[in-house]
Amino acid sequence: MKTILTNCLNLAKDTKAWLALVAGLLLTLSYAPFGIWPLTFVCLLLAIYTTHNLQYGKQPSKQAAKYGFIFGLGWFGAGISWVHVSIATFGGMPLAASVLLMVLLCAYLAIYPALAFMFATRFASGSHSYGLLLISGFAVTEYLRGVVLTGFPWLSFGYTQTDSPLNYLAPTVGEFGLTLLCITIAFSLYQLLFNRSIKGALATAGLIALISLVGNLSQNPHYNDKTISTLLVQGNIKQHLRFEPSEFWTTMSKYQDMTRPHWNADLVVWPEAAVPEIEALADSFLVGLDSAASFNETALITGIVDYQLDTKTIFNTLIVLGNKERDDKHGHYQYLGKNRYQKHQLLPIGEFVPFEDILRPIAPLFDLPMSSFTRGDEVQNNLRANGLNILPAICYEIAFANLVRGNYHSESDILFTVSNDAWFGASHGPHQHMQIARMRALELQRPLIRVTNNGISGVYDPISQVQVSMPQFEADVLKVDVKLIQGNSIYSQYGNWPVWIVVVLMGVIGIAVSRKP
Repeated sequence: MKTILTNCLNLAKDTKAWLALVAGLLLTLSYAPFGIWPLTFVCLLLAIYTTHNLQYGKQPSKQAAKYGFIFGLGWFGAGISWVHVSIATFGGMPLAASVLLMVLLCAYLAIYPALAFMFATRFASGSHSYGLLLISGFAVTEYLRGVVLTGFPWLSFGYTQTDSPLNYLAPTVGEFGLTLLCITIAFSLYQLLFNRSIKGALATAGLIALISLVGNLSQNPHYNDKTISTLLVQGNIKQHLRFEPSEFWTTMSKYQDMTRPHWNADLVVWPEAAVPEIEALADSFLVGLDSAASFNETALITGIVDYQLDTKTIFNTLIVLGNKERDDKHGHYQYLGKNRYQKHQLLPIGEFVPFEDILRPIAPLFDLPMSSFTRGDEVQNNLRANGLNILPAICYEIAFANLVRGNYHSESDILFTVSNDAWFGASHGPHQHMQIARMRALELQRPLIRVTNNGISGVYDPISQVQVSMPQFEADVLKVDVKLIQGNSIYSQYGNWPVWIVVVLMGVIGIAVSRKP
């Protein structure tokens, strides 16, 4: 006990530990809704300062890991504090238990930056090799954070640049490339301020110029001659009522009534599980909706829960009602028709429960309604709606760049995502979610349509970078014209492979430089 108290006192006196924590906490202000994107470089510079100039290759690599871990605690502790809103409000757990769960989650996520800083310090022999190994180390740890235990790629550094001048590089290197560029810029600033070395800044400027040149020489996506009118319907159904069977018809009627005066749109979209009744039991409602959409020569995409009675499997699904092609004139809804999308990347605890035999009895948090979904295929066809190719993603999936890009093809007209962020109240979580979706639109250079239960619902044009949205926490509709885009971005064609080639080269050069006598 005495040893623990001594360690805590030493940590409290450690200036670098406090600096690392503050840097991590302030990083939250770089993301939406705050959007102070230059802070990203300042916070990363401070994190580098706390871990740099330790004795390379010696015991202090453990110190680098410690400061990297503390930086991570601040980064995720403030950045994903909105998760606690859902745990505290809907989890049914005592405050102490919910806080402990948040601490454990943030501690787990903080391991990844700790490993990146430890790797760079352990194997570097000087500033130049440290910078190269830090960038390549973060590439590996950020990749692992996005795949281990189904992945949690939220709050990557690149998202802070969604509205910065660097966002014009997103169609070339993607968010992953922007993340590594943030680290590169921060390290070159560190070199400039603390080592009076301008070489890093010049090299970084040259790298940015090269990426820009490659992007400009590629086939640039551009507007075609098509504009479609789109109607977004935001029902603002209270979270505790969404899966109450007595409220199903009320919810369905509300969406139908909100849509009825506005059928004169090319595309109508409803949010995730806007139809709360399972699809097999909502046949008459869906047939009527399909006929109404077809009569008005439009298409409607809605989220719905598909519980397949014969196989006992349940899918979080998007279906298309009304016209599939421009010349469709008759309603023809069919249960389990092929023109549907089934969510692949499920949300842990919310949509599936690992070790459910153990966890479900512990607390309501682990036994939420609709928490036993089945995964859809990783690669699925685009939805066809009124002659349009719709690239879909449901809720959490939009954070998985490789998954979204895997379903993209050059004929994809629109990036469409639905969600229900009512779980997170008036926190910054929904704003971060919309920011992530806009980054996907920048990468793929396709207009974004995002509709949710209570906001943020809106449309984003990646060329003009204009977002039109409706207020949160209101039942409302938004009708907006969307300009369609043609042409493929470099990212849409090659994904992260070009960035990984550079990362591997950096890692090899960094190790080689470190081993020089």
